[in-house]
Formats: sequence, C-alpha cells, structure tokens
Amino acid sequence: MADDVHNESDTFDIGGELTVHRLGFGAMRLTGEDIIGRPDDEETARSVVHRAVELGVDFVDTADSYGPGVSERVLREALAEVDAEPVVASKAGLLRHRDGEWLPHGDPDYLHNQVLASKDRLGVDSIDLYQFHRPDPDTDFEDSVHAFAEMKDAGQVDHVGLSNVTVEQLDTARDIVDIATVQNQYNVAYRDDEDVLAACEEYDVGFIPWGPLYTVDDEGVAEVLDEVGEARDASRRQVALAWLLEHSDVTLPIPGTSSVDHLESNVAASQVELTDEDMAKLNDIDSQ
Repeated sequence: MADDVHNESDTFDIGGELTVHRLGFGAMRLTGEDIIGRPDDEETARSVVHRAVELGVDFVDTADSYGPGVSERVLREALAEVDAEPVVASKAGLLRHRDGEWLPHGDPDYLHNQVLASKDRLGVDSIDLYQFHRPDPDTDFEDSVHAFAEMKDAGQVDHVGLSNVTVEQLDTARDIVDIATVQNQYNVAYRDDEDVLAACEEYDVGFIPWGPLYTVDDEGVAEVLDEVGEARDASRRQVALAWLLEHSDVTLPIPGTSSVDHLESNVAASQVELTDEDMAKLNDIDSQ
C-alpha cells in the first residue's frame, strides 16, 4: 500500500467532546478463531493496532466478549507501545458460550462487575465510551441502562452508548442518561435501522454501523460496487465504506481486520470521493 494512505475522513464529536476521525477500527478480530481465545500471532495483532494509529485512526471499538477479554488486553499492550491515545470504546452485556454463541446478559450486577474487568484489561481509570452490547429479554431494559448511568456517575466511564436497539429503546435510554452513540448492524445493502440512524442524526448521536462490509459480495450488490469502484479506482469494500461516510455525517464505520494490508485498504476508503451519480447508484441498492 502506498505511503500516502492516511485517514482523511472528517471528524465527529462523541458525546460532544471526544473528537475522532469518523473512520475507526473494530478490534473484534484481534482474537482467536470464532472470536474466542488468543490470536495465533499476538505480535501481528499488536502490529495491526500500531499501523492503525500510524494511519491516523483515533477511534477503536472493542468489547469484553471479544475473546472474552482478549481484544481489550491486546489493545492495552499494543497502545502501550505507541505514542498515541485513541478514543477506545468497549461494550458489556453479552456472555460467550464455548461453542461461540453470544448470550445476552443485562443483569445490573453483572454489568457493574464487567466494567471493572474492562477497566483493568484496558489499563484505564475511566473508559472513554462504554456501550450496552444488546438488550436482554430476561432483564428490564431500563434497569440495564441505569447500571450504565451509575457507572458514569461513579466516574468509571466517560460516555454511554447502546448497541442493537430500536428508536423506542434509544428514547427510553436518553431519559435515563446521555447517550453518545448507537451501534447497530447497517451497511450499503442492509438498512433495516434507517429510522435509528435518522434518530441519531436528530439527536447528534454517533451511529456506529457494525458489519459495514457484510453484504459487499452479495449478488446484485457486488456488481454495483464494482461499477462505481472501477470509475473511482477503488475496491468494492472501499466503495462500501466511502458510501457509509458520505451517507450521513454521524456514521462512524469501524471495519475490523487482523491484517495490516486489509487495514490499509480500509483506511484508504476515506480518500475515495463519490459523485452524486455514484451515490444515487449505491442508494438504489436497498430498493433492488
């Protein structure tokens, strides 16, 4: 990858005060197979983080369930080796099963325990952004959110975020505590939560689209991405990321990878300039 690759995405103020470039990095893949256990090569995993910082990435997203705990620990070790302090977001609210299942667990006592574990693994006094990973059908949603509000009041976290929520749940949470971000599945061909994005735009809440590249190889999607990419000298993945950045001023894409080459390619997407005609073609994907 050329030496001139750099994160050229514009910025967003998380919680009105944490200014980050909108193209971030998802650290889920800094773990073993099925997001369980240690990565095969921890030195390589740390080198991905090092390179991300070098390229101007200053927003990194992880979770206590990635590993579990492995991603947070690898991030701490990697960031200790560089002269940079990116905004680090983590999450709590999912348990891991040995078979790889993700089990919602929003019990307030559990959440209070997990923030202590996350702080320790990340090596911080307060977590920049701590997100409720998924509502738990067996726990009252408001009770879970109150736990995050209490973490903020106690100075354990600076900002609170949500993940996998509806507009109604976002509004409920906002009555309890300031919500800085929402992280829902969203990409160029999966826009079921367009109403959540619209609410985030209205409230000036950051919208973190997880799975930003999940649909790029789907039939009917890949062809459009390739057509636009050919005109812009960009890959289909770069076009998909560029679309997310252009589609809304509050989106904070966090493509994840365990490869330096893939990381550099993802960051280069911030340099892709899409025309109005390009955007029209890409916007039409959702209606196909």
